[in-house]
Amino acid sequence: MTNSDQKYRVERDSMGPVRVPKKAYYGAQTQRAIENFPVSGWRFGREFIYALGLVKFSSARTNRELGLLEKRIAGAVERAAQEVMEGRWDDQFVVDIFQTGSGTSTNMNANEVIANRANEVLGTKKGIYRPVHPNDHVNLGQSSNDVFPSAIHIASITLLQKLLPALSDLHTALKNKGREFHSILKIGRTHLQDATPIRLGQEFGGYARQVELGIHRIHKAMRSLFELPLGGTAVGTGINTHPLFAKKSISIINRATGYPFHEAIDHFEAQGARDAAVEMSGALKTVAVSLIKIANDVRWLGSGPRCGIGEIHLPDTQPGSSIMPGKVNPVIPESLIQTCVQVIGNDSAISLAGLSGNFELNVMMPLIAYNLLQSLSLLASGVDNFSKKCVKGLKADRKRCEEMIEKSLALATALTPVIGYEEGARIAKKAYLQNKTIREVIEEEKLLPKEEINRLLDPRRMIAPTSSSSK
Repeated sequence: MTNSDQKYRVERDSMGPVRVPKKAYYGAQTQRAIENFPVSGWRFGREFIYALGLVKFSSARTNRELGLLEKRIAGAVERAAQEVMEGRWDDQFVVDIFQTGSGTSTNMNANEVIANRANEVLGTKKGIYRPVHPNDHVNLGQSSNDVFPSAIHIASITLLQKLLPALSDLHTALKNKGREFHSILKIGRTHLQDATPIRLGQEFGGYARQVELGIHRIHKAMRSLFELPLGGTAVGTGINTHPLFAKKSISIINRATGYPFHEAIDHFEAQGARDAAVEMSGALKTVAVSLIKIANDVRWLGSGPRCGIGEIHLPDTQPGSSIMPGKVNPVIPESLIQTCVQVIGNDSAISLAGLSGNFELNVMMPLIAYNLLQSLSLLASGVDNFSKKCVKGLKADRKRCEEMIEKSLALATALTPVIGYEEGARIAKKAYLQNKTIREVIEEEKLLPKEEINRLLDPRRMIAPTSSSSK
């Protein structure tokens, strides 16, 4: 026997013998998948492996309660599945993301790991699959076609419990800044050009509302994820499973997670389409779009420090240049923007994968799972980082804001109810050409009494509706 032979065991599946590393808890079908899909090196993360373990745990317990699985075998499977849920065997989940479109290879990866560990608990060796078999016992009452999409939903809901608090914290931080900046007036901008004055607090209140609406959109999309395909088995008919299997298994999942999952209303929709994942990805894309707008505004408002807009100051986090001494860049907003761009790209992939549901099965589920879970994880981390390291430390430059208002040609807008649009446009053009303020031109031409000029050009009159004066 060679040293190489000592490192492997030989297992058999329906296609013949397969050499599997002796220490591995996975088996022949997983080994074939390793050899067949050496594509990316990407693997499923903790939340998805937890979800797979939970489905296997709940299935074993349900089958025991229904009298379909011997108590001794069910107990060993439950224990092994619990260890998978806890992360003990994460290194044994080795199948590439770009695999069979149903996720069968990953489902069998879970079945084999749990079967081998269960047999070990019962005192037998890995690779023998007696008394516990990956298909006959661990996968009893299930199919990859209902297990895998159920795991997508469970893992997504789990990760949302990280994202939603992060978004809520950002919403609170932006609202707090809105209140803090309420008294500070600044120039508004449309088309990147000067517009009429607003409160800096109004601007940040708008950002807070964007985040709040994003949270609402996510909650709406979550309702679809609470439907689980479990119990539909191969094509949605529920062949080879007990009529009560889905209901009982999902109740166990709910007790373990605290979430209100329920059996799919229509198993053919639940297995033939991945619309719930597409819907959630769309909600995440919308959130990402909102966050890019907010982060871009923040870095523009903080541009400078002397030759930019400079109406706010961002917290200093690190030196910004390898060649320009003293330069500090808006790195936290830039990090969030890149994160959100990735989420938008993931949504495109998920959309294309979602339309690949042919007849009774979508055959791009691993891609959907990986991208959706990545989007959830990235947004949760990126939003939390942006809130803590940028938004909460923002400071306003009141003096700069006031200076910008006085210089703006858009102040002519406040004069139009009195002098008319055409005259206001003439004054604005003259002020621009002569490098003067609107106030200076009006005073030079003596068009209005000084008291009236002061009243009309008071920026506090411009930040809310006012009754128009006659010309």
